[in-house]
Amino acid sequence: MLPTYYKKRIDKNEALKIFKSNDLIKIGKKADSIRKEKHGGSIVTFIIDRNINYTNICSSQCKFCAFYKNKNDDGAYTLDKKEIFKKIKETADLGGTQILIQGGLNFDINFDYYLDLLSGIKQNFDIHIHGFSPPEIYYLADNNNLTVKETLMLLKEAGLQSIPGGGAEILSDRVRAKISPNKIGSDKWLEVMETAHKIGLNSSATMMFGTIETDEEIIAHLFKLRELQDRTGGFRAFIPWSFQSKNTKLNPRNTYGHYYLKVLSISRIILDNFDNIQASWVTQGAKMAQAALSFGANDLGSTMIEENVVKAAGACNPMIEETEMVRIIKDAGYTPAQRLNNYKIIKYY
Repeated sequence: MLPTYYKKRIDKNEALKIFKSNDLIKIGKKADSIRKEKHGGSIVTFIIDRNINYTNICSSQCKFCAFYKNKNDDGAYTLDKKEIFKKIKETADLGGTQILIQGGLNFDINFDYYLDLLSGIKQNFDIHIHGFSPPEIYYLADNNNLTVKETLMLLKEAGLQSIPGGGAEILSDRVRAKISPNKIGSDKWLEVMETAHKIGLNSSATMMFGTIETDEEIIAHLFKLRELQDRTGGFRAFIPWSFQSKNTKLNPRNTYGHYYLKVLSISRIILDNFDNIQASWVTQGAKMAQAALSFGANDLGSTMIEENVVKAAGACNPMIEETEMVRIIKDAGYTPAQRLNNYKIIKYY
């Protein structure tokens, strides 16, 4: 039987009992009631942006990733500033307010590449730079004999404004040792995020589920995020998504739609100090994203003018144009609103 959720902060034991419950509708109703308490009304937000993957060469070689290449592989690339600027101009011309810059752990790219790129973007474009996940930042620090704080300060001074939550996967070192053994551990991921928050860089947080993790590890992941948010308040949003397995070295756990909605709902219930929970239409499709709006989500993320990583793993959901995003939200019974990275609304539809 689903335990009663009182007006108090939920603990790990109760959260696990709720998560293991088969009463999805009851869990979803609780999550939706929390969303309504936080946001009121029926507004659902989204942002117009683009994912720019500056290199696909990566020494991490995670087993769940179909995007990375080795240096001498066919299709391996590193974008120069001219190519990146072209993508940014296209984004701005389409009404984009943000670019998300992420790439592989490429030993051949020196630190000046990052600093020159950031400063060049700020000099030429009025656009928010959301970039470089914790594994990239830790990799830069390690390769340049810098502390994490020194690395982040240099990136911030050059133009970095916020950090995406990539590279979290599951914050369990048991899981990480098997699916991404060459990537930083959970403590280092959390260290980068805490340091970023303390120097004024906000971030998102993520979770990729559906590989080899247990229910207990999903709950532990969420509590680690909640505890860090208690200390810093620097997370603006949480985005859970299911593992996409095509072209990877792992087999999925068959996490179907009902399980995705349960993960989303328990995230809203546990993460009481997160304002925004984002539905992942990229991995789940538009119909499931619509359903997610009744299970705790208040945001549909980005129209995603460009996305390469999830696409490489077999996700077949295409870019959503602004008009289509608006239609999807309206058809689900909500009021669409375009937002900035800080969730300030700039347009209602």
